[in-house]
Amino acid sequence: MSMLRTFEDQRAKNHSAGLLPPTLNGQRWYVVHTLPMKEDWAQFHLENQYFPTFVPRRPRTVRHARKTKTIAAPFFPRYLFVGLDLSADPWRKVSGTFGVSRLVMRGDQPQPVPKGVVETLIALTDSRGFLKLGDKLKVGSSVRLMAGPFSDQLAILDHLDDTGRVSVLLEILGREVRVNTTVGNLLPVP
Repeated sequence: MSMLRTFEDQRAKNHSAGLLPPTLNGQRWYVVHTLPMKEDWAQFHLENQYFPTFVPRRPRTVRHARKTKTIAAPFFPRYLFVGLDLSADPWRKVSGTFGVSRLVMRGDQPQPVPKGVVETLIALTDSRGFLKLGDKLKVGSSVRLMAGPFSDQLAILDHLDDTGRVSVLLEILGREVRVNTTVGNLLPVP
């Protein structure tokens, strides 16, 4: 049995047994930078320390030796989210966890993710754990760009087609500018 399968089985047992607490009122989401291709390993070890985690995933087709299969790949390779209450949790243990490179910091404190971003990602996750960003997008609604030169900017969705291409309107220097991107680069703003 592979090491990854063992981690996934143990994570499922922990969830079903109620051993992993939900994010509580005093907790915020923080970003963990993992070792290359060790997101599952880091998540497993963080959850074994009772830290709530979230790894957004997307389907990815893998081809090897003339065989094709679809796997659940991380949406943000080498990153995952962890719920922490800095006043109560032993958050310094996160950086020493197997599979973790470091906790993303601002000075000597972990840098919190803006409120609502991770919660929105969790709400957009289907039953298989995949992000479904395009399902909640509507022309005229507010969106946040998640990639590219305008990353983290708010925009208005102007056009959406069946191929996954979108146009958004950004306000730059007092005027609206149309930017083309893909559905996967947008996050609906609640």
